[in-house]
Amino acid sequence: MLDRPAPEGRAEAPLVLDTEPPRTLSFKDQFALWLNLGVSLIGFSSAATVLGAQGEELSFTAAVVAILAGTVIGTAALGVAALIGARTGAPAMANLRGLFGTKLSYVPTVLNIAQCVGWGVFELIVIAGGAQTVAGTDGYRWLFVVLAGALTTVLTIWPLGSIAVLRKYVAAAVGVAMVYFTVQLARQGFPDPGAGNWHGFLGATDAIIAVSISFVPLAADYTRHSRTPSASFWGTFSGYTVAQVWCYVLGLIALLQSGGDTEKIFSSFTGVWAGWAFLLVLVLRETDQSFANVYSTAMSVQNLFPRIDRRVLTGGIGVLITVLALQIKVFTDSYYAFLGLIGSVFVPLFAVLAVDYFLGAGRRGWDLSEQAPSRWLMLLPWVLGFATYQFLAPTAVAGWWTDFWTSAQEALHFTPQSWTSASLFGFLVPALITWALTPLTGAGSRSQA
Repeated sequence: MLDRPAPEGRAEAPLVLDTEPPRTLSFKDQFALWLNLGVSLIGFSSAATVLGAQGEELSFTAAVVAILAGTVIGTAALGVAALIGARTGAPAMANLRGLFGTKLSYVPTVLNIAQCVGWGVFELIVIAGGAQTVAGTDGYRWLFVVLAGALTTVLTIWPLGSIAVLRKYVAAAVGVAMVYFTVQLARQGFPDPGAGNWHGFLGATDAIIAVSISFVPLAADYTRHSRTPSASFWGTFSGYTVAQVWCYVLGLIALLQSGGDTEKIFSSFTGVWAGWAFLLVLVLRETDQSFANVYSTAMSVQNLFPRIDRRVLTGGIGVLITVLALQIKVFTDSYYAFLGLIGSVFVPLFAVLAVDYFLGAGRRGWDLSEQAPSRWLMLLPWVLGFATYQFLAPTAVAGWWTDFWTSAQEALHFTPQSWTSASLFGFLVPALITWALTPLTGAGSRSQA
């Protein structure tokens, strides 16, 4: 793994997996990248997952605290994943070769591909919706989807160049737009229908953690190019924390002003003077979200097929998500179930990853080669962590799935309490099990980074 050095002076990401990545990204580059990724049109509308259903809304104060707590917890995990990528120089899914072995790493790799494709489709849908709002039309959706898909694909061809553009130009424009909307929306005031209510606080916090955690299996795809591990951690942590908190709080205000209707949330932005122009900035930069998902899908596929040119992969994936986005018209409750599944899969996976890297086999160096032997025992804490998360907060992906977990709760005479955070216990259980297994799993690893 990573056994051939990159050509001297190379400024772009390698085309195949087994090439040493250039270390060109500074703290500022990574801060700007994650600042942009933390601001999302999906984030604005996803404020509904924090506020809660009508009639059961959290108070504004409770919702803001949930956003702060969930972001800091989730982004700390993101920063650690970024740090590991900077140390090994390997993409995120290739790092899982060290944790599970090459063959077993294909299991989370396939799950991550599904996640990234799903997010990529959602992003194109949101971009098209935002563009329609700016244009003041319900038509031409197909055109906006195609244009967004084309721009997304172009960005993935030169990923490090795209990150440089984000730092130099896009981050500043996004900052100006966010300041403008913050001032304008705050001046108008907003109702607080859930004043004094903190019931559902941990559920809201879990939803925010899940959003941050969704980037954990992507982080190393970019931070493998970091100049230093510290730059990767602090650039990721600070940039994403500032952006996500700002984005969700602003989305919360806009949602309250639109009566809790997520379909009308963008009207709060276009309702202010020149709001359409600043919303256009956010719509255009939303392509960095779809860019990240398409590029990381390609990086994940390269863990399965390491010698396929990433440009071929990103081109094909870009076409795929565009076609899918043309077929899917609106968000449904499946989106919120999607968030829950992300949390239940990747919160426990991160716990196992972090503990094994810092306290287990990773201390002596992971084997990241194509011949890395399977570590079957490492699947145990991951599966138990997933089960813990679903037991505490079953994901409503299907009736039979929810019934299974609620039946398990009844059989064990367990009733979820306000303190039973799925994210917290979904992390602690696999982390402790992984730590306990360290004497059995820590031997025999070697670094190929």
